[in-house]
Formats: sequence, structure tokens, C-alpha cells
Amino acid sequence: MKRVLAFDFGASSGRAIIASYDGDKITLEEVHRFSNDPVMLNGTLYWDALRLFFEIKQGIIKAKLAGGFDSIGVDTWGVDFGLIDEKGCLVENPVHYRDARTKGIIEEAEKLISKKEMYDITGIQFMEFNTAFQLLSIKRSRPELFDRAAKLLFMPDLFSYFLTGKTVAEYSIATTSQLVEASTGKWSQRMCEALGVPARLLPEIVMPGATVGMLSDAICEELGVPAVPVIAVCGHDTQSAVSAVPAAEKDFVFISSGTWSLFGTEVDAPIINDETRAFNVTNEGGFDGAIAFLKNICGLWLIQESRRQWRREGKEYSFAELETLAKQAEPFRCFIDPDATDFVQPGDMPGRVREFCRRTGQYVPETVGGVIRCIYESLAMKYRHTFAGIQNCTGKKYERIYVVGGGTKDKFLLGMTADACGVTVSAGPVEATVMGNVAAQFIAAGVLKDIPDARAAVSRSCAPELFAPGDAAAWDEAYPRFTEIL
Repeated sequence: MKRVLAFDFGASSGRAIIASYDGDKITLEEVHRFSNDPVMLNGTLYWDALRLFFEIKQGIIKAKLAGGFDSIGVDTWGVDFGLIDEKGCLVENPVHYRDARTKGIIEEAEKLISKKEMYDITGIQFMEFNTAFQLLSIKRSRPELFDRAAKLLFMPDLFSYFLTGKTVAEYSIATTSQLVEASTGKWSQRMCEALGVPARLLPEIVMPGATVGMLSDAICEELGVPAVPVIAVCGHDTQSAVSAVPAAEKDFVFISSGTWSLFGTEVDAPIINDETRAFNVTNEGGFDGAIAFLKNICGLWLIQESRRQWRREGKEYSFAELETLAKQAEPFRCFIDPDATDFVQPGDMPGRVREFCRRTGQYVPETVGGVIRCIYESLAMKYRHTFAGIQNCTGKKYERIYVVGGGTKDKFLLGMTADACGVTVSAGPVEATVMGNVAAQFIAAGVLKDIPDARAAVSRSCAPELFAPGDAAAWDEAYPRFTEIL
């Protein structure tokens, strides 16, 4: 029986999980969990990449002690990267996508290349922290970093490099950069030239399922493990999650729910036209060249950061307590646009919610429950708005929404999603990203045939929970008020 080791990094934590497949179901065993804590230093927000690699080593040791493994795969969040020099050393710690260095940078980019041309080339949603704009920020304020750098490696590729010494760019994570041509899957010379990105920094793009390399001799000796292949799974955690959506039908919609909510569908080819550009929807690469046609929505970050703010004020609330307080608050009093730039950076999220409501002439929630209720209902309304947009862009109707990821634990939001969108919500698996990661490794090993085979195995392994839509009248009545603030 094949046993594979998945490293799954989220915005606040990481895990090392061993998976096995018995020909029917996939079984997961968590062997190591650790926090992922950004560090603010001299006004810049960094990822602590060396600490995270230390945790990868601990995960490998614990996996060895738990019975060993036959391959390794790493997935992380998108867009962020590390620069390495000619000697293979990090130039500096990778900067967090929520750092303020890219504030207003899209307007600067438009002076160099139009948004229409950028979208026509890449098909990627405009978000100011996309890799292309982070690199433009470096070009403007710290160009000496490019002189010192030999290669740019996205976060999963950086960790794979630390393990193998091989430099590649896995396809799914590369497409999040807004530097890849949607039509060819290759780096865009036009984007690089327009934004001043040295093309020499960009490594070879490899497809999910490829072998990056073997564990290096140094790692094997240090950790006392045999050399095993490191597989280029879908390095962007969203695309790993999409690979594990337990849908039997070809046409389906999903929400990969966590810190972010990624709402979309899978299509055979990019959809790039005036309508999709106006809707600001993305075309990200996935397994076997599939395209995830999706919208990035600020998700449970709003709840998480609100909770952190109250903690800073000396008020400790569990997520269950916040949900209870939200249920007690009066519904449909006010809304925010979850994707407004007000909510990108860390800070006083409840205060920003109140300020948004004040600025848009709405009721201002003063209680904890009122703020959380506003966030929950705004997310559900944004899902409804996005659901309609996806159907409009694809010309297809969908009768069910598959929700996967950590957000499937939030039954309050799942019920609201079914009510707001008017369709059944199928929730699970919670560990979709890990399931997609290990599925890619099993496919690479010949244990699973392809992604449909993997999705069937995931479906057999994790029974979904269904949420039927309730009375939609109140949501229908409130929805026009929500659209007014977008």
C-alpha cells in the first residue's frame, strides 16, 4: 500500500499528513501541526520561511517514525514567493501578500500596460497583491533585489527546492502570478517587459504530477530517511482543493472555503472576454491543464481578524460564541462588500466594518453580534452575487454548490449560503486541500488513474453533509440593498 506525505500550508497554520489508499478509500493521519505566524519587522510583513522549513523537517521525522512514506507533496497559499541568489540562498524572507507595499500599485501598472491587455493575456482577476504587482513594487522601490536574485520560486516551489535543490514553477501556482499566458501556459514576455520583471528569474513551468526531484543527500542524511521523490502537486492550495471536490457530474460549482472563499467552476479552456473582465473573474490552471474559472472572495479572514482585534482589546470569544451572538442579532440590518480594499490589511476589522457601514449610509452595528451577523450575511450575499455571475459567464445552470475546506465546519454560514443562493449546499470534505495534494501523488504513482478517479475515491472516503435552501423571501428582499454597496 502506497503511503504519501502531504504538507499543507494555510495562512495561519500548516500540517504534515500521511495518506494511504486501500483501493476504495483514502485515509489521512495527521503527524504534525504547527502555526504559521507572519512577522512584522521595520514596517514590512514577512513570512518566516526558515521556521516553516524547520517544521517541514519535523514533519518528515514524525512521518518516518509513523511508518514511513513513498513521496512528498507541498501546497501553500498563492502569489507569494522567495528570491534565491546564485548560491541558492534566500535573498530575504518572503513578504506577505497582505503587506502594504502593493497598495495602489494596480493604478501604477496601468500606466505601463492597460488592464484590458493584462486580462486578455493572463485571464487573471485583478488583486493588488498578485505576484506581478508585488514584482512591480520591488522594481519601483528595491530594484537591487533583482540584481542579487537568480531565481524566483513560489512558496511551494521554494520548499520543494529546499528539499531537492531543483528549481521549477508548478503550473497552478505559476498562474496565480498574473505573468502566465492563459492561451499557452507559458510565461508572458509582454507582461514581463511591461512591468520590468527580469525573465531570467522565472523557472521552467512543470505540470502537476511531475517529479520535482529526489530528496537531497543532505536532507536524507540529516533526517535519517531514504531518498523519495518530491512531487509537484497542485501547489496552489485552491487547485488542490478543486481536485478533491467530490462531484460526479462534469459541470459543477464549488466554494473552497477558509480564510479566502474561492467560488467557481472547472472549464476546459480559459474564458476571457469583456464580460469576464468586467466581472473580474480568474482563470487559474489546474491538474491536466484544466482551468478553474473562479472568483477570489475575502472569506473567513473577516471573522478571524475581528476575533484577533477583540482579543487585543482583552475580550476572548470562541468561534462558537461569535456564532451564537450573531444568531441573536437582528438580520439584514447592514452589509459590507467583503472584497473592498478596507478589509485587505490586518487591523481593527470591527472598526472597519462600522466605518464601511457609516460611509455607505447604513445602520452601524455596535455590538459584537451585530458585526459578525453583518459579515456572515455579506459573505452569503457575495456568494449569491458570484453564483449568478458564474452562471452568466458560462451560460450554464448549476443545481448544487459543493463547499470544501475548513469553512465546512461553519454550519451557520453553510445554511445562509443555501438560503441566499437558493440551491442545495453539499459540504465536505474538510481536508479537501490535503485530499487533492495526496491524490496528485497517488496519480503520479499510478495508484489512482486520473482526477475523476480521485474525486470518486474522495467521495467514498468522506460523506458530505447537505444543506437544503429554506425560505428565500427575506434574502430576495434584502439582496438589492446589498448590490447597492458593491
